[in-house]
Amino acid sequence: MNVLKIAATSDATAAAGAVANTFREEGVAEIQAIGPKAVNQAVKCIAIARGYVAPSGIDLFFIPSFVEVEVNGEVRTGIRFTVRSRTPVPPLRPRARRGADSPVKEEWKDI
Repeated sequence: MNVLKIAATSDATAAAGAVANTFREEGVAEIQAIGPKAVNQAVKCIAIARGYVAPSGIDLFFIPSFVEVEVNGEVRTGIRFTVRSRTPVPPLRPRARRGADSPVKEEWKDI
């Protein structure tokens, strides 16, 4: 799983889209931030991502934890936000798709 890194200068709306897409694909998303401004952007991006997935019946929440990260040879303490859903997330299921070489192909689709 990829950890999304949020900086103080990150666009919260763009990061929220990445969180929502990661959650839809993997069922969980992890965000990492170092410093108070980055943590602020991370919390804002989770709040925005909640709005993106709410119409699908998904209720996101996060679990914060500390993480040690090496930056330029120096160990820094950051916060990792594990984003999950309070509501059950429907599993991915295959859907049929027509292709040139075969009448039916399987493609994974989020429901």
